[in-house]
Amino acid sequence: MKSAKLLIAALFCLSLPACLAEDTNAEDGFKPLFNGKTLEGWKNPYKFGEAKVVDGEIYLTADKKFFLVTEKAYGDFVFEGDVHLPEGKANSGFMFRAHAEPGKVFGYQAEVDGDPKRKWSGGLYDEGRRAWFISPIKGNKESEEAFRKRAGDTFKRNEWNTYRITCKGNKITIEVNGVVTTDVEDDKDASGVIGIQHHGEKGQTYKFRNLRIKELD
Repeated sequence: MKSAKLLIAALFCLSLPACLAEDTNAEDGFKPLFNGKTLEGWKNPYKFGEAKVVDGEIYLTADKKFFLVTEKAYGDFVFEGDVHLPEGKANSGFMFRAHAEPGKVFGYQAEVDGDPKRKWSGGLYDEGRRAWFISPIKGNKESEEAFRKRAGDTFKRNEWNTYRITCKGNKITIEVNGVVTTDVEDDKDASGVIGIQHHGEKGQTYKFRNLRIKELD
């Protein structure tokens, strides 16, 4: 009897870390958008552009701009993802509440800016529509200066950068490496797909990882 009790206790102890991990994930509320092995749940609306999984990361390669987007649309949520730009001229973004059609993706984009002088990473761009209409407003010196003051040097050009996008109703917040760069209200879109971008630099590879989302009630 004593041996049986010890065996049960040992099995319980072995299973405890796994149970705690499951509970933590449940409390965290995030679900992976990318399983680290396949592109299940994602699609390429274009007839060009290569997306593949390498060592738990998504690699995008192309000669023209394209987006890889989720098959599912999301409304209110918190999204997190890491991006690494290639060397040289590069620019990317995380699409959200966006719209995907054959050969076209448009809508909200959290800017990933490879230009060390402009420093607009974490800005809110309206891809295929209003462009730099919100944060910052392009050509508006006061708006551009205010954005750079908020964002500072939080974006690390040759490193992995973590983005966090929160959408709740018409309120949109973008954070880059823990710094709030955009906090605005806009009611253009209430839901749509999540997307990652290759900007079109020939032969360059854009890398993404740790893509996950927490849907909000």
